Amino acid sequence: MWQQMIFEFLGTMILILLGDGVCANVSLEKSKAKGAGWVVVTFAWGLAVMCGVFVAGPYTGAHLNPAVSVGLAIAGTFNWDLVIPYIIAQMLGGFVGAVLVYLFFKDHYDATDDADSKLGTFCTIPAIRNKPRNLLCEAIGTFVLVFCVLAMGSEGNTPQMGLGSLGAFPVAFLIVAIGMSLGGTTGYAINPARDLAPRFAHFILPIKGKRDSDWGYAWVPGFGPVIGAAVAAVLYLAVF
Repeated sequence: MWQQMIFEFLGTMILILLGDGVCANVSLEKSKAKGAGWVVVTFAWGLAVMCGVFVAGPYTGAHLNPAVSVGLAIAGTFNWDLVIPYIIAQMLGGFVGAVLVYLFFKDHYDATDDADSKLGTFCTIPAIRNKPRNLLCEAIGTFVLVFCVLAMGSEGNTPQMGLGSLGAFPVAFLIVAIGMSLGGTTGYAINPARDLAPRFAHFILPIKGKRDSDWGYAWVPGFGPVIGAAVAAVLYLAVF
C-alpha cells in the first residue's frame, strides 16, 4: 500500500505541476506563453495526465483523481480499502505540485496584478457563476471521464483497473476532448485533487497581491466530480 501511495503521490504531483504550470504559463505577466489560449491549455492538461499515468500506471493503475478512485470502487474494479489511502496521496501530490508551480513562476506572480489570474493558475473559477449549473457541468465532465475509462478498459484483463490500464495516450486525448468540448464553463476541474489541493496551496502561500481562495465555490469542484463518477459507475454496471 505504501508503494502505491508513493506512486499516486508522484503521478498526481507531476499532473498538477504540468497542468497548473500551463495555466500559469498562459496567464501570468511577462511569460513568453502569455495569451497562448484554450487549445494550448487543453492539450497541455491532456499531456500532463499522460505524464502522470506513465509515472504511476505500473504501480497503482494511475487514478490520480479521488473521483476516479471512488467511481472504480463503486464499479467493483477497485478495492474500497485503498480508496482513502489513494485520496490522501492524490491530495498531497496535488498540493506539492501547486507549490512547485508557485516556486517556478514566483517572479511572474510578483509581476502580475490581476488577482483572479493568479487564483486561476491554482484552481478553477467558473466563467458564469451559477453554482447549481456549475455543479452539473463538473458532474457531466467527470461522468464522461470515468465512464470512458471504464468502457475503454472493459475488454482488458489487467491486474490494476485505472487510467494506466488503458495506456497513456487514449487517456491524454480523452482529457483534451473533455476540455475542448465541455471545459469552457467551469474550467473542467473533474478532479478534486486538481482543484481543492492547489486551492489550499493558494490559501497558505505568500503570493503577492493575492485575493481570497474562493472557498464558497470550492464545494462545486469537490462534490461535482464525485457525483459524476458515481453515476458513471452505476451506469457502467447496468450496461456492461
